[in-house]
Amino acid sequence: MNFLRGVMGGQSAGPQRSGAETVQKLCDRVASATLLEDRRDAVRALKSLSKKYRLEVGSQAMEHLINVLQMDRSDSEIIGYTLDTLYNLISNDVEEEEPADGSEEEHVQKPSSEDLAVQYTEIFIKQPDNLTLLLSLLEEFDFPVRWPAVKLLTALLKNLGPQVQQIILVSPMGVSRMMDLLADSREVIRNDGLLLLQQLTKGNAAIQKIVAFESAFERLLDIITEEGMSDGGIVVEDCLLLLLNLMKNNSSNQNFFKEGSYIQRMKTWFEVAEENLNWSAQKVTNLHLMLQLVRVLVSPVNPPGATSTCQKSAFQCGLLQQLCTILMATGVPADILTETINTVSEVIRGSQVNQDYFASVNAPSNPPRPAIVVLLMSMVNERQPFVLRCAVLYCFQCFLYKNQRGQAEIVATLLPTTIDANSISAGQLLCGGLFSADSLSNWCAAVALAHALQDNSVQKEQLLRVQLATSLGNPPVSLLQQCTNILSQGDKINRRGSNVQTRVGLLMLLSTWMTDCPIAVTHFLHNQTNVPFLTAQISENLGEEEQLVQGLCALLLGICIYDNENTLENYTKEKLKQLIEKRIGKEIFIEKLAYISKHEMYSRAGQKPQPSYSIPEQMLLDHEFTKLVKELEALIIKAVQKSSEDDKKEEEVKKSLEQHDSIVSQYKELIREQDMQLNELKKQVTALTTQNEQSQTTITQQAAQIQQLKDQYNLLKIQGKPVDSHHHVHNEAAQINGIQPKADMEEIGRLQEELEQWKKQHGILEGQLAEKDAIIDKMQTSQISGNKDTDDCTDNSGEPTAAAHKELETLRTLVQTQAAEISQLQAKKQELENQPAAITGLGSGDVDSDSALRRITQLESRVSALDDENQKLKGQVRVVTEEKESLDQQLTRTNNTVVILQTDKGKLQQEVMESKKEQDDLLVLLADQDQKIFSLKNKLKELGEPIEDEDDMESGDQDDDDYDDDEPN
Repeated sequence: MNFLRGVMGGQSAGPQRSGAETVQKLCDRVASATLLEDRRDAVRALKSLSKKYRLEVGSQAMEHLINVLQMDRSDSEIIGYTLDTLYNLISNDVEEEEPADGSEEEHVQKPSSEDLAVQYTEIFIKQPDNLTLLLSLLEEFDFPVRWPAVKLLTALLKNLGPQVQQIILVSPMGVSRMMDLLADSREVIRNDGLLLLQQLTKGNAAIQKIVAFESAFERLLDIITEEGMSDGGIVVEDCLLLLLNLMKNNSSNQNFFKEGSYIQRMKTWFEVAEENLNWSAQKVTNLHLMLQLVRVLVSPVNPPGATSTCQKSAFQCGLLQQLCTILMATGVPADILTETINTVSEVIRGSQVNQDYFASVNAPSNPPRPAIVVLLMSMVNERQPFVLRCAVLYCFQCFLYKNQRGQAEIVATLLPTTIDANSISAGQLLCGGLFSADSLSNWCAAVALAHALQDNSVQKEQLLRVQLATSLGNPPVSLLQQCTNILSQGDKINRRGSNVQTRVGLLMLLSTWMTDCPIAVTHFLHNQTNVPFLTAQISENLGEEEQLVQGLCALLLGICIYDNENTLENYTKEKLKQLIEKRIGKEIFIEKLAYISKHEMYSRAGQKPQPSYSIPEQMLLDHEFTKLVKELEALIIKAVQKSSEDDKKEEEVKKSLEQHDSIVSQYKELIREQDMQLNELKKQVTALTTQNEQSQTTITQQAAQIQQLKDQYNLLKIQGKPVDSHHHVHNEAAQINGIQPKADMEEIGRLQEELEQWKKQHGILEGQLAEKDAIIDKMQTSQISGNKDTDDCTDNSGEPTAAAHKELETLRTLVQTQAAEISQLQAKKQELENQPAAITGLGSGDVDSDSALRRITQLESRVSALDDENQKLKGQVRVVTEEKESLDQQLTRTNNTVVILQTDKGKLQQEVMESKKEQDDLLVLLADQDQKIFSLKNKLKELGEPIEDEDDMESGDQDDDDYDDDEPN
């Protein structure tokens, strides 16, 4: 302990030890001490010496420190000291302290700090278990352990990132433990965890995917929101850098970000108040990174499907609208405005919906102007920053990319019928930039106008109508003529910048304009000075700066040959090729044409659509133009090398093929029409077949019902049933034919109800009548017995009593009354019996057997009519079937004709190939004969024989005369 106090405390009275000896003593104490306190003090002493004696501590104590991590993990204090010591040894951020003593041995060829850091990192990760042990320490919650472990891992990744990443990738739960750092409530650990994840995700797609699927996007966006988004501090910047690492060049994570609806959450990042003029450096940095993150999602180098989906989401959630608000806002810093323009450019590139919205955006000016016009004003203004002008050009290119509607709108602003003298249009700005004294404006305007014509033959023809007023008193000239005039003047005009840049821009515009547009080629060749100018430019021997101009002139002259329709007699394809052969030479022409693809700016421009150059002089070639050169170069070389006979044969073959194609197209059209007719007939046959089947079903049903009615009628006729049965038959027939009116049904129901009531009343009366009959019988019986008693009384007394006579009279009167009532009741009963028959007669509508026979006769006639209709339908089906068979036969004959024509076409193509082979053989024979003639001439000269060259001289004079005749006036 006294030794440690001497190291940690003041100077000891004994002789001074060197740093290496002190470190050696401490390492021995760490290795041999049995008490934890002694080892802890020794490690603390090594930590204090690790900055001053970095080499000694690292070379002697590294192994002992790793052993401490393994053996003393239960003590957080010694673990913290050990991790701090290792961090001091491995990190490059630690400032080394100079040794106090001035001994020379301390300064002799000490390795650099970076070399030491890399060496110690290699020693540490040589055993992968060491890194696994360090990852396990991240689970410790104690601040003195967790924070140094995070810093040490970050330092290891900075020094040897790929090697450390591979070890972490195979370590169980390694990435998950690092992701848990983002949830730590202590901001220091969370912020350093962000830095650790930044180093971890650099250049490793597998780790990027694992981190993304560990809910990294959700956590990072939450932190950005908590920290204040663009107004936040360095933590927001670290989160954005980590997001860029996760999604740049990683389509899987981009797709995961899009599907997680995280694009919608980005809209709030760009809600910048216009009155907020406090643009701090940190806010500018944050917003710049946010814009870069949007660009990563919609980058042109991403898969097209993923880019279009992100563009659609950006429009639907309002992100594009918010970016356009920043674009048109005032007081926005230049670098933020430039990056916003680039971001909007890629959000709208190739998306018709987004391009249409951008065309409708107006600047907040009085009067309002379209955003495109405002941006073009900045592009042609030479006082604007160079990067801003490049960004505006890129935005204009993206607006016109695959946007024929936008191209038509731009070209329309140049046409005489749509020009408004009171307002500034895009076409006016482009013309102004095209003919200004600033070479960069010339180039930008030419490229922008070329994009308005890209792959759009209609607008190429429309642009030929544009007329320009040059000066008072002079007639207007076409835009094409004015471009060629400026091109031919060359260095005669004083410009700010490079004249080469202006000429390159005009040549790119003319090449794009005339490609696939024979009318434009004819207009160009109609000017007698254009072709001599091009041939003169190509044939001259100029410096390296002019080589690109020569290559573009060769390209333009090649387009005049390739897209020439031979409408001008002096400039047909054949005469132009003869002119190239005599004035320039085919080999030299092809060599000059190759100057374009060999130029250093060609490969640079072809890498990505955005023009990114450090100085204006480097802006020479456009990305889309490099694609055009790749397509045209081989075609032009092939067109120039063809002979006139090859052209004639090719034209003949083309004509024959066109004739065959026209015949084939006619037959195809005929077949198409016949197919349509056949399909219509098939539909008619199907409809008629369906109708026939329905009719057959109806006939079958009605025939069965008729037979059933006949059977019922015969049965009723045999049984002789009353009218009610006939009424039932009539009802069935009426229901079959569907002729029973609703009113009759209601009347029959009412009469049936009344009949039921009468039946009930009839039953009641019959009951009353039965009671009366019983009373009458009783009275008759009592009367007979009374008579017997009277006789007995008479016999007994000789005369009836008064009471008996009175009672007898009463009974007689009662009997008479009852008899009258019985008669009345019998009459009423007869009426009631007659009423049901009358009511039944009313319900049946006086239907009898004759009416039933008439109904059956009607049904039979209807069945016969349906049979006739069925026969007609069968006849129509038979006719349609015959027409179908004839059409099938005609289709077979047509197909045979097409096969014959295609066979003839193949034979013609084979003949063309054979003629080409024969021609090549003839050329070889001619070359051999020329060689033999030349050798024979040489032998004759050696033998001293005179050789006359008059024929050669005459042929040479004749060639000169032909050359003079071919020159245009």
